[in-house]
Amino acid sequence: MTNASLPRRALALWFPYLAADRLRQQEPDRCATASAPPDTPPDAPPDAPLVFVARQKNALRLAAVDARAQGQGLAPGMALADARVRAPGLIAVEADGEADRHWLELLARSCIRFSPLVMPHPPDAIAVDIAGVAHLFGGEAALADAVAEQMEARGMTVRVACAATAGAALALARYAPLPVADEAKAIRALPVTALGLDDEATLGLLRAGLKNVGAVAARPRAALAIRFGIGAVRALEVLLGEAQSPAIPLPHRAPLRFERRFAEPVAHERAVAAAFAELLEAAGRTLEERGLGGRRFRLLLDRSDGAKRRLEIETGAPTRDPALVLRLFDERIAALSDPLDPGFGYDRLRLHIPLAEPLAASQPALDGAEKAKGRLTELVDRLGTRLGPGSIRRLVPNDSHIPEQAQLALPAIDCRAPVRWPAPHAGEPPLRPLFLFDPPQPVEAVAEVPDGPPHRFRWKGKLHEVRLYEGPERIATEWWRKRGGEQDGRGGLTRDYYRIEDARGRRYWIFRHGLYGEKTQPKWYLHGLFA
Repeated sequence: MTNASLPRRALALWFPYLAADRLRQQEPDRCATASAPPDTPPDAPPDAPLVFVARQKNALRLAAVDARAQGQGLAPGMALADARVRAPGLIAVEADGEADRHWLELLARSCIRFSPLVMPHPPDAIAVDIAGVAHLFGGEAALADAVAEQMEARGMTVRVACAATAGAALALARYAPLPVADEAKAIRALPVTALGLDDEATLGLLRAGLKNVGAVAARPRAALAIRFGIGAVRALEVLLGEAQSPAIPLPHRAPLRFERRFAEPVAHERAVAAAFAELLEAAGRTLEERGLGGRRFRLLLDRSDGAKRRLEIETGAPTRDPALVLRLFDERIAALSDPLDPGFGYDRLRLHIPLAEPLAASQPALDGAEKAKGRLTELVDRLGTRLGPGSIRRLVPNDSHIPEQAQLALPAIDCRAPVRWPAPHAGEPPLRPLFLFDPPQPVEAVAEVPDGPPHRFRWKGKLHEVRLYEGPERIATEWWRKRGGEQDGRGGLTRDYYRIEDARGRRYWIFRHGLYGEKTQPKWYLHGLFA
Protein backbone atom coordinates (compact mmCIF):
# COMPACT_ATOMS: atom_id res chain seq x y z
CA MET A 1 0.00 0.00 0.00
CA THR A 2 1.42 3.39 -0.96
CA ASN A 3 0.81 6.77 0.58
CA ALA A 4 -1.38 7.69 -2.38
CA SER A 5 -3.99 5.15 -1.25
CA LEU A 6 -4.06 6.49 2.33
CA PRO A 7 -6.27 9.36 3.47
CA ARG A 8 -4.25 12.54 3.68
CA ARG A 9 -3.57 13.70 7.24
CA ALA A 10 -1.30 16.43 8.48
CA LEU A 11 -0.20 17.55 11.92
CA ALA A 12 0.67 21.19 12.49
CA LEU A 13 2.73 22.79 15.25
CA TRP A 14 2.45 26.51 15.91
CA PHE A 15 4.90 28.27 18.23
CA PRO A 16 3.25 31.55 19.30
CA TYR A 17 6.35 32.72 21.21
CA LEU A 18 9.11 31.12 19.14
CA ALA A 19 11.57 34.01 19.36
CA ALA A 20 11.25 34.33 23.14
CA ASP A 21 11.45 30.58 23.73
CA ARG A 22 14.51 30.34 21.48
CA LEU A 23 16.31 33.14 23.27
CA ARG A 24 15.59 31.65 26.69
CA GLN A 25 17.01 28.31 25.57
CA GLN A 26 20.04 29.56 23.64
CA GLU A 27 21.00 32.68 25.58
CA PRO A 28 19.24 32.81 28.96
CA ASP A 29 21.49 35.64 30.14
CA ARG A 30 20.23 37.93 27.38
CA CYS A 31 16.73 37.70 28.83
CA ALA A 32 17.98 39.38 32.01
CA THR A 33 18.01 43.13 32.51
CA ALA A 34 21.79 43.16 32.18
CA SER A 35 21.44 42.86 28.41
CA ALA A 36 18.50 45.22 28.12
CA PRO A 37 18.83 48.67 26.52
CA PRO A 38 20.23 51.47 28.68
CA ASP A 39 16.79 52.95 29.32
CA THR A 40 15.49 49.67 30.81
CA PRO A 41 14.77 50.17 34.53
CA PRO A 42 17.63 48.73 36.62
CA ASP A 43 15.17 47.12 39.01
CA ALA A 44 13.20 45.31 36.30
CA PRO A 45 11.97 41.99 37.71
CA PRO A 46 13.28 38.72 36.23
CA ASP A 47 9.80 37.99 34.87
CA ALA A 48 9.54 41.29 33.00
CA PRO A 49 7.83 41.23 29.59
CA LEU A 50 10.20 40.36 26.73
CA VAL A 51 9.76 41.93 23.29
CA PHE A 52 11.72 41.79 20.05
CA VAL A 53 12.25 44.99 18.14
CA ALA A 54 12.83 45.62 14.43
CA ARG A 55 13.12 48.88 12.49
CA GLN A 56 10.19 49.40 10.11
CA LYS A 57 9.97 52.61 8.07
CA ASN A 58 12.39 54.46 10.37
CA ALA A 59 10.43 53.45 13.47
CA LEU A 60 11.15 50.80 16.08
CA ARG A 61 8.25 48.38 16.24
CA LEU A 62 7.62 45.08 17.98
CA ALA A 63 8.34 42.09 15.77
CA ALA A 64 7.51 39.45 18.39
CA VAL A 65 6.49 39.26 22.05
CA ASP A 66 6.43 36.66 24.81
CA ALA A 67 3.44 35.47 26.82
CA ARG A 68 3.90 38.06 29.60
CA ALA A 69 4.06 40.90 27.11
CA GLN A 70 0.97 39.63 25.29
CA GLY A 71 -0.86 39.44 28.61
CA GLN A 72 -0.16 43.14 29.12
CA GLY A 73 -1.66 44.09 25.77
CA LEU A 74 1.55 44.22 23.71
CA ALA A 75 1.42 42.82 20.18
CA PRO A 76 3.60 42.67 17.05
CA GLY A 77 3.39 45.85 15.00
CA MET A 78 3.07 48.13 18.03
CA ALA A 79 5.55 50.99 18.33
CA LEU A 80 8.22 50.43 20.97
CA ALA A 81 7.45 53.82 22.56
CA ASP A 82 3.79 52.88 22.97
CA ALA A 83 4.79 49.51 24.40
CA ARG A 84 6.99 51.16 27.02
CA VAL A 85 4.04 53.28 28.12
CA ARG A 86 1.97 50.14 28.74
CA ALA A 87 4.81 48.12 30.29
CA PRO A 88 7.60 50.39 31.59
CA GLY A 89 9.66 47.44 32.87
CA LEU A 90 9.80 45.50 29.60
CA ILE A 91 13.04 44.08 28.18
CA ALA A 92 13.62 44.88 24.51
CA VAL A 93 15.90 42.72 22.36
CA GLU A 94 16.76 43.19 18.71
CA ALA A 95 14.89 40.70 16.53
CA ASP A 96 17.03 38.07 14.82
CA GLY A 97 15.01 36.52 12.00
CA GLU A 98 17.89 34.36 10.79
CA ALA A 99 18.36 32.79 14.24
CA ASP A 100 14.62 32.16 14.48
CA ARG A 101 14.56 30.43 11.08
CA HIS A 102 17.53 28.29 12.03
CA TRP A 103 15.88 27.36 15.33
CA LEU A 104 12.65 26.46 13.51
CA GLU A 105 14.61 24.20 11.17
CA LEU A 106 16.23 22.43 14.13
CA LEU A 107 12.81 21.90 15.70
CA ALA A 108 11.54 20.55 12.40
CA ARG A 109 14.44 18.11 12.17
CA SER A 110 13.60 16.81 15.63
CA CYS A 111 10.17 15.82 14.22
CA ILE A 112 11.68 13.46 11.63
CA ARG A 113 11.49 10.69 14.21
CA PHE A 114 7.69 10.89 13.84
CA SER A 115 7.45 11.15 10.05
CA PRO A 116 9.90 11.40 7.14
CA LEU A 117 7.93 14.30 5.62
CA VAL A 118 8.39 17.42 7.75
CA MET A 119 7.83 20.89 6.31
CA PRO A 120 8.84 24.10 8.13
CA HIS A 121 6.49 27.04 7.61
CA PRO A 122 8.46 30.14 8.60
CA PRO A 123 8.37 32.13 10.71
CA ASP A 124 6.75 30.09 13.48
CA ALA A 125 5.08 26.83 12.35
CA ILE A 126 5.82 23.27 11.23
CA ALA A 127 3.65 20.83 9.27
CA VAL A 128 4.15 17.05 9.47
CA ASP A 129 2.65 14.57 7.01
CA ILE A 130 1.33 11.78 9.26
CA ALA A 131 -0.51 9.70 6.66
CA GLY A 132 0.17 6.05 7.46
CA VAL A 133 2.37 6.67 10.53
CA ALA A 134 -0.08 7.61 13.31
CA HIS A 135 -0.78 3.96 14.18
CA LEU A 136 2.90 3.48 15.06
CA PHE A 137 2.41 5.82 18.03
CA GLY A 138 -0.98 4.59 19.21
CA GLY A 139 -3.19 6.79 17.06
CA GLU A 140 -3.43 10.36 15.91
CA ALA A 141 -4.16 11.80 19.35
CA ALA A 142 -1.28 9.89 20.96
CA LEU A 143 1.06 11.07 18.18
CA ALA A 144 0.01 14.69 18.71
CA ASP A 145 0.62 14.34 22.45
CA ALA A 146 4.06 12.82 21.86
CA VAL A 147 5.07 15.66 19.53
CA ALA A 148 3.80 18.28 21.98
CA GLU A 149 5.66 16.67 24.89
CA GLN A 150 8.90 16.66 22.90
CA MET A 151 8.56 20.35 22.09
CA GLU A 152 7.63 21.29 25.65
CA ALA A 153 10.67 19.37 26.89
CA ARG A 154 12.73 21.67 24.65
CA GLY A 155 11.20 24.68 26.40
CA MET A 156 8.81 25.60 23.59
CA THR A 157 5.24 26.82 23.89
CA VAL A 158 3.31 24.96 21.21
CA ARG A 159 -0.21 24.39 19.89
CA VAL A 160 -0.82 21.17 17.94
CA ALA A 161 -3.71 20.33 15.60
CA CYS A 162 -4.48 17.68 12.96
CA ALA A 163 -6.46 18.02 9.73
CA ALA A 164 -6.79 16.66 6.21
CA THR A 165 -4.33 19.20 4.80
CA ALA A 166 -1.35 21.03 6.18
CA GLY A 167 -3.04 24.39 5.54
CA ALA A 168 -6.12 23.39 7.51
CA ALA A 169 -4.05 21.96 10.35
CA LEU A 170 -1.97 25.16 10.57
CA ALA A 171 -5.12 27.29 10.62
CA LEU A 172 -6.66 25.18 13.39
CA ALA A 173 -3.46 25.35 15.44
CA ARG A 174 -3.36 29.14 15.13
CA TYR A 175 -7.00 30.12 15.53
CA ALA A 176 -9.25 27.28 16.76
CA PRO A 177 -10.02 26.39 20.38
CA LEU A 178 -8.22 23.12 21.07
CA PRO A 179 -8.88 20.23 21.13
CA VAL A 180 -11.05 20.11 18.01
CA ALA A 181 -14.06 17.78 18.21
CA ASP A 182 -15.54 18.34 14.74
CA GLU A 183 -12.84 19.20 12.21
CA ALA A 184 -15.11 20.41 9.38
CA LYS A 185 -17.21 22.54 11.72
CA ALA A 186 -14.13 24.01 13.40
CA ILE A 187 -12.63 24.98 10.03
CA ARG A 188 -15.79 26.78 8.94
CA ALA A 189 -15.87 28.64 12.29
CA LEU A 190 -12.36 30.03 11.81
CA PRO A 191 -12.03 33.79 11.30
CA VAL A 192 -11.28 35.05 7.80
CA THR A 193 -7.72 35.88 8.91
CA ALA A 194 -7.10 32.11 8.84
CA LEU A 195 -7.16 32.30 5.03
CA GLY A 196 -3.77 34.00 5.15
CA LEU A 197 -4.69 36.79 2.69
CA ASP A 198 -3.11 40.22 2.64
CA ASP A 199 -4.50 43.01 4.82
CA GLU A 200 -6.47 44.61 1.97
CA ALA A 201 -8.27 41.40 0.98
CA THR A 202 -8.97 40.49 4.62
CA LEU A 203 -10.40 43.95 5.30
CA GLY A 204 -12.55 43.64 2.17
CA LEU A 205 -14.01 40.34 3.37
CA LEU A 206 -14.82 41.84 6.76
CA ARG A 207 -16.47 44.90 5.21
CA ALA A 208 -18.58 42.55 3.09
CA GLY A 209 -19.88 40.95 6.29
CA LEU A 210 -17.92 37.72 5.84
CA LYS A 211 -16.46 37.17 9.30
CA ASN A 212 -15.62 33.46 9.18
CA VAL A 213 -14.56 30.80 6.69
CA GLY A 214 -18.03 29.26 6.57
CA ALA A 215 -19.54 32.55 5.40
CA VAL A 216 -16.89 32.87 2.68
CA ALA A 217 -17.42 29.25 1.55
CA ALA A 218 -21.16 29.89 1.17
CA ARG A 219 -20.53 32.50 -1.53
CA PRO A 220 -20.12 31.51 -5.22
CA ARG A 221 -16.45 30.98 -6.06
CA ALA A 222 -16.69 33.03 -9.23
CA ALA A 223 -18.00 36.05 -7.32
CA LEU A 224 -15.21 35.70 -4.77
CA ALA A 225 -12.59 35.55 -7.51
CA ILE A 226 -13.97 38.66 -9.23
CA ARG A 227 -14.17 40.73 -6.05
CA PHE A 228 -11.24 39.48 -3.96
CA GLY A 229 -8.97 37.77 -6.47
CA ILE A 230 -8.21 34.19 -7.40
CA GLY A 231 -5.86 33.96 -4.40
CA ALA A 232 -8.81 34.10 -2.03
CA VAL A 233 -10.49 31.19 -3.81
CA ARG A 234 -7.27 29.20 -3.80
CA ALA A 235 -6.74 29.82 -0.06
CA LEU A 236 -10.32 28.78 0.67
CA GLU A 237 -9.96 25.52 -1.29
CA VAL A 238 -6.73 24.67 0.52
CA LEU A 239 -8.34 25.35 3.89
CA LEU A 240 -11.37 23.21 3.06
CA GLY A 241 -9.18 20.34 1.85
CA GLU A 242 -10.28 20.68 -1.78
CA ALA A 243 -6.76 21.49 -2.96
CA GLN A 244 -3.20 20.88 -1.81
CA SER A 245 -0.67 23.64 -1.28
CA PRO A 246 2.86 22.84 -2.47
CA ALA A 247 5.42 22.35 0.27
CA ILE A 248 9.06 21.34 0.29
CA PRO A 249 9.95 18.82 3.01
CA LEU A 250 13.24 18.94 4.84
CA PRO A 251 16.03 17.08 3.08
CA HIS A 252 17.27 14.11 5.01
CA ARG A 253 20.66 14.42 6.65
CA ALA A 254 23.05 11.56 7.10
CA PRO A 255 23.37 10.33 10.69
CA LEU A 256 26.35 11.54 12.68
CA ARG A 257 28.54 8.48 12.19
CA PHE A 258 32.24 8.51 11.46
CA GLU A 259 34.51 5.58 10.71
CA ARG A 260 38.22 4.87 10.31
CA ARG A 261 39.44 1.57 8.86
CA PHE A 262 43.02 0.32 9.00
CA ALA A 263 44.77 -1.66 6.29
CA GLU A 264 46.58 -3.61 9.01
CA PRO A 265 45.43 -4.15 12.63
CA VAL A 266 46.71 -1.39 14.91
CA ALA A 267 47.60 -2.22 18.50
CA HIS A 268 49.78 0.75 19.46
CA GLU A 269 47.98 3.06 21.88
CA ARG A 270 49.28 6.28 20.33
CA ALA A 271 48.21 5.26 16.83
CA VAL A 272 44.71 4.42 18.05
CA ALA A 273 44.50 7.72 19.95
CA ALA A 274 45.63 9.67 16.86
CA ALA A 275 43.00 7.96 14.69
CA PHE A 276 40.32 8.68 17.27
CA ALA A 277 41.39 12.34 17.42
CA GLU A 278 40.98 12.54 13.63
CA LEU A 279 37.44 11.16 13.94
CA LEU A 280 36.63 13.78 16.59
CA GLU A 281 38.00 16.56 14.36
CA ALA A 282 35.80 15.37 11.48
CA ALA A 283 32.80 15.13 13.80
CA GLY A 284 33.45 18.66 15.07
CA ARG A 285 33.47 20.09 11.55
CA THR A 286 30.20 18.34 10.67
CA LEU A 287 28.54 19.47 13.89
CA GLU A 288 29.64 23.06 13.24
CA GLU A 289 28.18 22.98 9.72
CA ARG A 290 24.83 21.83 11.15
CA GLY A 291 24.87 24.25 14.08
CA LEU A 292 24.83 21.38 16.56
CA GLY A 293 26.79 20.15 19.53
CA GLY A 294 27.06 16.56 20.68
CA ARG A 295 25.61 15.47 24.01
CA ARG A 296 26.28 11.73 23.73
CA PHE A 297 29.32 10.16 22.06
CA ARG A 298 29.73 6.44 21.42
CA LEU A 299 33.04 4.83 20.43
CA LEU A 300 33.04 1.33 18.94
CA LEU A 301 36.32 -0.55 18.63
CA ASP A 302 36.43 -3.65 16.39
CA ARG A 303 39.33 -6.01 17.02
CA SER A 304 40.85 -8.13 14.30
CA ASP A 305 39.70 -11.33 16.06
CA GLY A 306 36.04 -10.24 15.94
CA ALA A 307 35.77 -8.94 19.53
CA LYS A 308 34.05 -5.57 19.96
CA ARG A 309 34.29 -2.96 22.69
CA ARG A 310 31.89 -0.09 23.24
CA LEU A 311 32.52 3.09 25.23
CA GLU A 312 30.01 5.88 25.74
CA ILE A 313 30.10 9.30 27.42
CA GLU A 314 27.51 12.02 27.90
CA THR A 315 28.07 15.72 28.48
CA GLY A 316 25.99 18.18 30.45
CA ALA A 317 26.01 20.74 27.62
CA PRO A 318 26.31 20.45 23.83
CA THR A 319 29.93 20.49 22.66
CA ARG A 320 32.02 19.97 19.57
CA ASP A 321 35.40 20.45 21.23
CA PRO A 322 37.55 17.39 20.30
CA ALA A 323 39.97 17.94 23.19
CA LEU A 324 37.14 17.97 25.76
CA VAL A 325 35.56 14.81 24.37
CA LEU A 326 38.95 13.08 24.25
CA ARG A 327 39.59 13.91 27.92
CA LEU A 328 36.21 12.51 28.89
CA PHE A 329 36.92 9.28 27.04
CA ASP A 330 40.26 9.08 28.88
CA GLU A 331 38.31 9.40 32.16
CA ARG A 332 35.91 6.69 31.01
CA ILE A 333 38.75 4.33 30.09
CA ALA A 334 40.50 4.99 33.41
CA ALA A 335 37.32 4.07 35.29
CA LEU A 336 36.92 0.69 33.54
CA SER A 337 37.25 -2.34 35.78
CA ASP A 338 38.33 -4.36 32.73
CA PRO A 339 41.08 -2.41 30.88
CA LEU A 340 40.97 -2.23 27.11
CA ASP A 341 42.90 -5.08 25.55
CA PRO A 342 43.78 -4.48 21.89
CA GLY A 343 44.69 -8.13 21.42
CA PHE A 344 46.19 -8.46 17.94
CA GLY A 345 45.05 -4.94 17.11
CA TYR A 346 42.01 -2.95 15.99
CA ASP A 347 41.02 -2.92 12.34
CA ARG A 348 38.16 -0.37 12.64
CA LEU A 349 37.12 2.58 14.83
CA ARG A 350 33.58 3.99 14.71
CA LEU A 351 32.28 7.15 16.34
CA HIS A 352 28.52 7.66 16.68
CA ILE A 353 26.80 10.79 18.03
CA PRO A 354 23.24 9.62 18.78
CA LEU A 355 22.27 12.77 20.70
CA ALA A 356 23.03 16.27 19.42
CA GLU A 357 21.47 19.60 20.28
CA PRO A 358 21.60 23.15 18.90
CA LEU A 359 24.82 24.97 19.77
CA ALA A 360 25.06 28.61 18.77
CA ALA A 361 28.18 30.73 18.79
CA SER A 362 28.47 32.83 21.93
CA GLN A 363 30.28 36.06 22.77
CA PRO A 364 32.22 35.78 26.05
CA ALA A 365 31.69 38.60 28.53
CA LEU A 366 34.55 40.67 29.89
CA ASP A 367 34.07 39.38 33.44
CA GLY A 368 34.84 35.79 32.41
CA ALA A 369 31.56 34.40 33.80
CA GLU A 370 31.10 32.10 30.79
CA LYS A 371 34.58 30.65 31.27
CA ALA A 372 33.90 29.89 34.94
CA LYS A 373 30.55 28.31 34.02
CA GLY A 374 32.29 26.21 31.36
CA ARG A 375 34.86 24.97 33.88
CA LEU A 376 32.09 23.91 36.24
CA THR A 377 30.29 22.03 33.45
CA GLU A 378 33.55 20.34 32.48
CA LEU A 379 34.16 19.28 36.09
CA VAL A 380 30.65 17.80 36.33
CA ASP A 381 31.23 15.91 33.06
CA ARG A 382 34.55 14.49 34.26
CA LEU A 383 33.20 13.39 37.64
CA GLY A 384 30.05 11.98 36.07
CA THR A 385 32.09 10.03 33.52
CA ARG A 386 34.33 8.54 36.21
CA LEU A 387 31.74 7.94 38.97
CA GLY A 388 28.55 7.48 36.95
CA PRO A 389 26.08 10.07 35.57
CA GLY A 390 23.75 9.78 38.58
CA SER A 391 26.49 10.22 41.20
CA ILE A 392 26.83 13.99 40.83
CA ARG A 393 23.65 15.85 41.73
CA ARG A 394 22.59 19.46 41.73
CA LEU A 395 19.90 21.11 43.81
CA VAL A 396 17.33 22.86 41.65
CA PRO A 397 14.31 24.88 42.82
CA ASN A 398 10.94 23.15 42.70
CA ASP A 399 7.61 24.91 42.32
CA SER A 400 6.24 24.13 45.78
CA HIS A 401 5.63 26.27 48.85
CA ILE A 402 6.22 23.32 51.19
CA PRO A 403 9.80 23.94 52.44
CA GLU A 404 11.12 20.37 52.23
CA GLN A 405 9.69 20.06 48.71
CA ALA A 406 11.02 23.38 47.41
CA GLN A 407 14.13 21.78 45.95
CA LEU A 408 15.03 18.62 44.08
CA ALA A 409 18.33 16.79 43.85
CA LEU A 410 18.66 15.89 40.18
CA PRO A 411 21.59 14.44 38.22
CA ALA A 412 23.80 17.42 37.41
CA ILE A 413 24.28 16.23 33.84
CA ASP A 414 20.53 16.64 33.20
CA CYS A 415 20.35 20.17 34.63
CA ARG A 416 21.00 22.35 31.60
CA ALA A 417 20.64 26.03 32.47
CA PRO A 418 20.83 27.13 36.12
CA VAL A 419 17.50 28.28 37.50
CA ARG A 420 17.22 31.42 39.59
CA TRP A 421 16.71 30.78 43.29
CA PRO A 422 14.39 33.12 45.19
CA ALA A 423 16.50 35.68 47.05
CA PRO A 424 15.58 38.14 49.83
CA HIS A 425 15.57 41.87 49.20
CA ALA A 426 18.83 43.74 49.67
CA GLY A 427 19.63 44.11 53.37
CA GLU A 428 17.00 41.62 54.47
CA PRO A 429 17.91 38.39 56.34
CA PRO A 430 17.29 35.06 54.55
CA LEU A 431 13.74 33.74 54.75
CA ARG A 432 14.90 30.12 54.82
CA PRO A 433 17.86 28.54 56.61
CA LEU A 434 20.47 26.75 54.53
CA PHE A 435 20.30 23.70 56.79
CA LEU A 436 17.00 21.84 57.15
CA PHE A 437 16.30 18.79 59.29
CA ASP A 438 14.79 15.82 57.47
CA PRO A 439 12.50 14.98 59.13
CA PRO A 440 11.86 18.08 61.29
CA GLN A 441 12.94 17.66 64.92
CA PRO A 442 10.10 17.51 67.50
CA VAL A 443 10.42 20.08 70.32
CA GLU A 444 8.44 20.96 73.44
CA ALA A 445 7.36 24.59 73.11
CA VAL A 446 5.27 26.91 75.26
CA ALA A 447 3.31 29.80 73.75
CA GLU A 448 1.79 32.61 75.81
CA VAL A 449 -1.43 32.66 73.74
CA PRO A 450 -3.03 30.08 71.44
CA ASP A 451 -1.74 30.35 67.89
CA GLY A 452 0.97 32.70 69.18
CA PRO A 453 4.77 32.58 68.97
CA PRO A 454 6.80 30.26 71.23
CA HIS A 455 7.95 31.77 74.53
CA ARG A 456 10.46 28.99 75.24
CA PHE A 457 11.16 25.54 73.85
CA ARG A 458 13.09 22.43 74.81
CA TRP A 459 15.18 20.63 72.21
CA LYS A 460 17.32 17.58 72.95
CA GLY A 461 16.84 18.08 76.66
CA LYS A 462 18.03 21.71 76.67
CA LEU A 463 15.73 24.65 77.43
CA HIS A 464 15.96 27.69 75.14
CA GLU A 465 14.47 31.05 76.10
CA VAL A 466 13.15 33.00 73.10
CA ARG A 467 14.50 36.56 73.06
CA LEU A 468 13.35 37.71 69.60
CA TYR A 469 10.95 36.27 67.05
CA GLU A 470 9.62 37.12 63.60
CA GLY A 471 6.45 35.65 62.13
CA PRO A 472 4.26 33.82 61.73
CA GLU A 473 4.72 32.80 58.12
CA ARG A 474 1.65 30.67 57.51
CA ILE A 475 2.00 27.83 55.01
CA ALA A 476 -1.12 25.86 54.19
CA THR A 477 -1.04 22.32 52.89
CA GLU A 478 -1.70 21.50 49.26
CA TRP A 479 -5.42 21.52 48.59
CA TRP A 480 -5.34 17.99 47.12
CA ARG A 481 -3.94 16.46 50.32
CA LYS A 482 -6.25 15.32 53.08
CA ARG A 483 -5.99 17.03 56.42
CA GLY A 484 -5.04 14.89 59.33
CA GLY A 485 -1.85 12.92 59.80
CA GLU A 486 1.35 14.48 61.06
CA GLN A 487 3.96 11.78 60.73
CA ASP A 488 7.44 13.16 61.33
CA GLY A 489 6.23 16.72 61.26
CA ARG A 490 4.49 16.30 57.92
CA GLY A 491 0.87 15.97 56.99
CA GLY A 492 -2.12 17.96 55.91
CA LEU A 493 -2.16 20.61 58.67
CA THR A 494 -1.39 24.30 58.43
CA ARG A 495 2.07 25.36 59.56
CA ASP A 496 3.00 28.61 61.32
CA TYR A 497 6.74 29.25 60.93
CA TYR A 498 8.75 31.58 63.18
CA ARG A 499 12.30 32.84 62.88
CA ILE A 500 13.45 33.05 66.46
CA GLU A 501 16.61 33.94 68.39
CA ASP A 502 17.33 32.54 71.84
CA ALA A 503 19.06 34.25 74.75
CA ARG A 504 22.48 33.10 73.50
CA GLY A 505 21.98 34.61 70.03
CA ARG A 506 21.41 31.35 68.19
CA ARG A 507 18.71 31.42 65.52
CA TYR A 508 16.21 28.71 64.68
CA TRP A 509 13.37 28.08 62.27
CA ILE A 510 10.49 26.55 64.19
CA PHE A 511 6.87 25.87 63.29
CA ARG A 512 3.60 24.89 64.90
CA HIS A 513 2.03 22.00 63.02
CA GLY A 514 -1.68 22.77 63.02
CA LEU A 515 -3.87 25.57 64.29
CA TYR A 516 -6.01 25.22 67.38
CA GLY A 517 -9.04 25.20 65.14
CA GLU A 518 -7.62 22.18 63.32
CA LYS A 519 -6.62 20.07 66.36
CA THR A 520 -6.68 20.43 70.12
CA GLN A 521 -2.96 20.11 70.89
CA PRO A 522 -0.79 21.19 67.94
CA LYS A 523 2.82 20.04 68.10
CA TRP A 524 5.98 22.06 67.51
CA TYR A 525 8.92 21.13 65.29
CA LEU A 526 12.36 22.57 64.67
CA HIS A 527 12.88 22.60 60.90
CA GLY A 528 16.17 24.40 60.39
CA LEU A 529 19.13 26.32 61.80
CA PHE A 530 20.32 29.71 60.60
CA ALA A 531 24.06 30.28 60.28
